[in-house]
Amino acid sequence: MTEAMLFDALRQALLVAVTISAPILSVALVAGLGVGLFQALTSVQEMTLTFVPKLIAIVAVFWATMAFMSARLTEFFQGTVLPVIAGT
Repeated sequence: MTEAMLFDALRQALLVAVTISAPILSVALVAGLGVGLFQALTSVQEMTLTFVPKLIAIVAVFWATMAFMSARLTEFFQGTVLPVIAGT
């Protein structure tokens, strides 16, 4: 395994990590902004109001994108990691 192959595998791993985490992180950002805006407009400072909606949104998006995440990880491992391990 050459240095270029290692860096290419690391680059692909980072790209897969960003691709997999983007839906969850974007929904968490939007939900956090929405809850923060709601709290600022209504002056309601309840701690569960910030946590519960974000948690529900994140779990819903995670459940909806599980197939996509599994497919991307499987594709990455079969196409990149396993050939490196096998030495081909």
